[in-house]
Parts: sequence; C-alpha cells; structure tokens
Amino acid sequence: MRISLNWLRELVEIKLSPEELAETLTMAGFEVEEIEDRRTWANGVVIGKVLERQPHPNADKLSVCQVDIGAGETLNIVCGAANVKADIYVPVATTGTYLPNIDLKIKPAKLRGVPSQGMICSLKELGLPTDVDGIHIFTQENLPLGSDVRPLLGLDDVILDLTATANRADALSMVGVAREVAALTGGKLSIPEPGEVSITKSAGNLALKIADTQACPAYIGTVIEQVKIAPSPEWLQQRLRAAGVRPISNVVDITNYVLLEWGQPLHAFDCDRLKSVASSENLTIGVRFVNNGESLKTLDGQTRTLASQNLLITANEKPVALAGVMGGEETEVHEGTQSLVLEAALFDSVAIRRSSRSVGLRSEASGRYERGVNRAELEIANRRALSLISELASGILVQQEIADTRPDPSTWSRSIALRLDRVNQILGPIDLGEDTGELQEQDVERILTALGCQLTPSGEDSSHQPTWSVSVPPYRYRDLEREIDLIEEIARLYGYNRFCDTLPEKSEGGYLPLDEELIRKLRAFLRAEGLTELIHYSLVKPGEDRQIVLSNPLFVEYSALRNDLISGLVDAFQYNLEQGNGALNGFEIGQIFWREEDGFQETEALAGIIGGDRTVGKWSKSGREEPITWFEAKGILESVFRQLALEVEFQPDRRDDRLHPGRTASLWIRGNRLGIFGQLHPQLRREKGLPDSVYVFQLDLDVLLESVGQDEILVPAFQPYSTYPASDRDIAFFAPVKISVSEIQKVITKASKDLLESVELFDEYRGENVPEGQRSLAFRLVYRASDRTLTEAEVEPVHNKVREALVEKFGVNLRS
Repeated sequence: MRISLNWLRELVEIKLSPEELAETLTMAGFEVEEIEDRRTWANGVVIGKVLERQPHPNADKLSVCQVDIGAGETLNIVCGAANVKADIYVPVATTGTYLPNIDLKIKPAKLRGVPSQGMICSLKELGLPTDVDGIHIFTQENLPLGSDVRPLLGLDDVILDLTATANRADALSMVGVAREVAALTGGKLSIPEPGEVSITKSAGNLALKIADTQACPAYIGTVIEQVKIAPSPEWLQQRLRAAGVRPISNVVDITNYVLLEWGQPLHAFDCDRLKSVASSENLTIGVRFVNNGESLKTLDGQTRTLASQNLLITANEKPVALAGVMGGEETEVHEGTQSLVLEAALFDSVAIRRSSRSVGLRSEASGRYERGVNRAELEIANRRALSLISELASGILVQQEIADTRPDPSTWSRSIALRLDRVNQILGPIDLGEDTGELQEQDVERILTALGCQLTPSGEDSSHQPTWSVSVPPYRYRDLEREIDLIEEIARLYGYNRFCDTLPEKSEGGYLPLDEELIRKLRAFLRAEGLTELIHYSLVKPGEDRQIVLSNPLFVEYSALRNDLISGLVDAFQYNLEQGNGALNGFEIGQIFWREEDGFQETEALAGIIGGDRTVGKWSKSGREEPITWFEAKGILESVFRQLALEVEFQPDRRDDRLHPGRTASLWIRGNRLGIFGQLHPQLRREKGLPDSVYVFQLDLDVLLESVGQDEILVPAFQPYSTYPASDRDIAFFAPVKISVSEIQKVITKASKDLLESVELFDEYRGENVPEGQRSLAFRLVYRASDRTLTEAEVEPVHNKVREALVEKFGVNLRS
C-alpha cells in the first residue's frame, strides 16, 4: 500500500524523518519497499504568470512568452505548448532546476534564435499523471508569484510503498497504519470520528433481501438524492494520486478515499439506473449466489459468464455487481447521475476469494475482503462516506436500510490469558548493553496498551510471575487469537534487534541422509556423461490411463498429475529442436503419480533422453550429423551403473508402445524390475519431428537406491589389481536369435568361476552360411589370476567348461 506522509501526519503525530520511519516500520514487520520523495521532483519550480504571448518568428509551433515570477524582471521563455496564453498562472522551472522525471537540467538556451530563460512545465514533466496535453494551468486566482508550486500540486510529500503480511488486514488502511505508527513511536493519534448523519425521510422504496447471511453478515444501503457530480476538490485528488488511484468524480473518489482511509470497500450505484434494471420504482437490493447461466458486464467493460461460487448484488433479482469484487457497468455512476444508492457491506472472506478467483478478477476491494474487513467499524466508514458526499456532492440522505446478522458487539473483543514467565521463556534475554536482562511487567503493559489492548492483572502463576487477562481491540480480532500471538507482538514492537543473539550450547554439524548423498552422486555421474539436468512441472494435460486428475485446477493444461517422466522429456526435446537449440541430452529426477484399485500411488523416478550427434565439432565428418547408436546410448547407462557398482541385466521388452518394439529393453537387478530403456518408436518420432535416433530411459529410484552398496559409493575403497599377465581366448558359435547376449554372458560367467576377468561380444553375423533363425556370435574371454601367471593347463579346462555349458544350456553349434 502507498502511504502519503502528509495524509499520515493528519492521523498521527510523526517526529521521525521518512527514512527513520521506513526503518522503524520495516523492523516491525511492515516492509517498506521504496521511499518516493516527491519533494525532489519540482525543487526549483515556482509559480509564474504569463503576461504576454507572441508567436515565434522562426517556428509556427513555438510561442515566445513573457513570464513574471516575482523576481523584479520578467523572463523570456520559449514554449511549445498549444494551450499557453496570456493571463494564466503556470509552473515555471527556473534556470538551474533539475527535473528528475525527464532527466533534464534547465539552462539558458536559444530556441530557433530566440533566447529562453526557463521552462513552463506540464504535469507529466513534474512526474504527475494527467490527461491534459500541454502545460499545467492553475485554476486558483491571485497566486503568490515566485512561491513554491509543490504545496499546490501535492509534491511536498513523501510516499512509502509498504507491504503488510497476509494476517494484517488492518494495515491496508491509513487508519490502521496510523495506529501502528502510534504504537511504534508513541505519537498521538488524531483519527477522524465522523458524526451522525441525518436522514430526511424515514421511509422509502428501498428494501434489502440477504439470501445468505453467512456470506453477507451485514449490509447497509443508503439512498442519496440531489447529487451533483463534479470533479473532486484538489486535496482529495492529490491524496488519491499519492495512493496510486486515478481521480474520476467526487462520488467515486469519496468511495475510494474511504477505502484507503478505513480499509472498508464501498460501492455507489446510480439509483435511477438500478430502477431501470429492476423495471420498477420499488427497489429490492439482494445478495445471493449465482443461478445457472447468469452473466454480468463489469466496470472494466468485460462481460463475464458467472459460476455458482460467484456472490452477486442484485436489483429485484437481476445482477448488478459482483459482491466485494467489482460493480456492474450498467449501474455505474456517471456525469448525469442525480441519485445514489451507497453500499457498505461485510462479505465472507472465503466467499469473495472463491468468487474473485473463478472470474480471474482481483480489485482493491476483493483484496481487502479476502484478508478480512474490520466488522466493528463498518458504520464509522459508512458515516464518513455519507458526510463527505453531503459536503462535496450536496447529496441529501433520504433513506437507509440495514441488514445485520453480526454477533453481539460484546463478543467482538477477545480476552487472552498472558503470562510474563511465558513471554521471557519464548523470547529469551534482552540486550542491556554491558549486561543482559528480561522483559519486565511494565514493558509488556506499555507495548500492549499502545496496540489498543486492555490489560487486567489476574494474579501470579506458580513461579510468582505476573499474569494478565488481555482484551484485544476489535480491529485486531482476526490475528490476535492466542497467547503466542501477543508474545509475537511484544517482540515486534520491543524490537527483534534488541534481543540477544544466542546459539544452542551444543551444536552439531549437519549431514545429509544416505539416500540424498547417493542421489547427489548419481546426478554427478549423469552430468559426467554429458547429460543436463532438467526440471518439469508435475502437472500435465489429462487423458492418460490411470492418471490422477485435480478437482480444482488453475488451467486445463495443468489439470492432472504426471504418471511418467518420459512424455515431458520428449516434449522438451521437440521444443529445443524447434527453437534451434539442437538435440537435447538430459535427465530428470522427480515424482510420478498414478491410480491403483486400492488408491493413489506415488514414487520418485529417474528418466533421461539422449539423441542426435553428441560431438561438438563436425569438421572431421565434413559437417555431417552422426546420430548416436543404440549401443552408445546404452553405454551411457552402463557407465553410470558401473560407477554405482551395479550389475544390471537387459531383457527384451515390447510393452511400451512409445518405444521401438525391437530396440527396447527392460532393466533388472537381482530379479527386481529397475526400469526401461529403448529407442523412440518411428511413428512417434515422425509425429514429433525428431531425429532418427532418440533414446529414453526411466528407472525406479527406490529400487536403484536399495540395490546400491552405499559404503562403496560414498567412500571408495582401493581395489587390488593383478600384476600378472592375462590369458585370452575367443569362442564363436551359431546360436538361436531368440537367445539374448545377456543370457549367454550369464552362463559363461557362471561356468568360468573365479578365473574369468571379463567377457565381451566382439562380432555378430547373420546371412550367408549361417543357418536360418540363428546368428553367429563371437566372444573374447579374458582369464587372469591375482597371484600367479596362468598356464595352459589351468586355462584350457575352464574354457572347455564354458564351451560345454553353452552347448548344454542353449544347444549352440560351436565354430571354434
């Protein structure tokens, strides 16, 4: 909220400079994001009177003016504004003046050969919004020439841009901020108390019908006649502009002014237009929720289709406003308005929040209703508005109707038990300079009394410390509910910086859980393989099997929870290609969700996508792309598994229709399914416009972490190596195509026992001289012992066992 210090000074005594006040408010929990010192905008700008205006001899659009600024001699000023003329009072920037809003320093100059000794200013050049295209002309008469223009334009002010926390609805008003400043600084409050307003008639044709009293606990409707719509007085316009509100007309400006002053939203309807909408001279203003199919054109000019959670203001059951959010265009106050119905109401915060969100519309009014409007000062704000309308718009109050279902006023002030011992236990010692101490009884009473609370001593507790019964003021009813809330207020106003900085006596260094350490290692291994970590939203489009759909989504595009990571990675790959970023090689760790018969399931998964040419330079290949092969992509995973000391088995798999049926494998660790790896299906690749070879994988992170030998990964141990030479043997045979290489490798490893160091497939052939349905495979087996050089007599029996095991297990036809 933008706080004008000139306005604030009328409500509370302020002895601090703007910077000191901003620091005080910030330390008390009200962050001041900016200090806008308007005094610098027109420093050196004075009031002048144009005595004579002549056309410029060398330019059609320029004028040569003689301007009196009360300095003994007139100034010769060249002006380009079309509205300059003789006998007007204008703001004049004298020589040497700096105008920060247009970054201009006024110097003596010649414009088309005519000397100019200053500049006649427009409001835009002084930093003020305006619809006038030209210089500013003061409407007042007999202004003192040469005097400062800032008081006339409201530029003798400083604006604090203040942000209040969500629980402090009272701070969204000038009165609320004034109360806070008084509590912080001890300044005297001068809050205006509007007197009673008189109603000239006791009866009329206005009635109220509140269909849902929980959504609208109180509603005051006042009929005002003989209203004269005109511009607001300058003081009112200046205060609205300082708060960032555009002046419109006296009636609308008054409702905005009371909103800013008391935090109570108001709305003025044109009474004649209400009758026109109602098609009757007898008006019944109603508050109800929307019926099916209703719509409303709001003040912003948009016709909105309404939902059942929208709360409406109606005239004889016809919608005229979105309650607590925005009025309707059809009944707005205009230049010809002669009679009003002024609405002052309380609405339920939850109802207004739902209504505002459903139509995607937020306003100053809805923002306050959502946080909670002070129910105890509804009548005060209403009287303030009515007295201003009577004064500034000559309105005559002819009828007032009230529908009030608020609880008894005696219940609006809550009593809370407070213990001094508990205060000091929570807040700890205070810094007294050379020594430390505790908050005293008088400190607590002083602080809470300054906040408007009433303290009644209630004896002592078991430790002989005083206790109180604290009565909370109605305007703090929402956020002061428990003893801990009062303790927080004591700390805030006493000053957080005045408490001792203490650490626990015994502190221990923190450490990460083992799973988190392993995940960090896993990320590092994947990055080392050239993969970039990606992050996607967990919310996706609906339409997949077993998908969990949200009941209250913000957007249709994000209305379901993802049930795998691969789809998001494929879309990211496609997007990067379309943006000219090339192939995307990346991985993601995230949650996936799905629906089972027994309820919702959730787990953490690791997925990746690899495609395109991974090399950086293409000069060695004449600029040609060389897509990554299936084995190269598989090698990336195998490298990571090897660093994790995992033995992962690859088995053919055809279950995922997004993947190539002949180039997809499921991954297994000791009988547990780890995940899937494969090449994207050609049909999906064509639909997405992806390169020929794109590979994806998705692993169950829980299975992976459970299978990792944690100590070996986190603290690498030295693995002894053999200093003796190896003995290698090749073995070739015809084997049925249906038998996978991994099955063959398992049999070879089991048969060779401890002497086998490695086994590697180095050749595969299908074609001429190979039996139908078979393929020729060649493996290289490396034998090595750690303590001796192996002899032919030791190697050959083991190698023969391998040959015999292959023939027995698979019926292979040995070629070597």
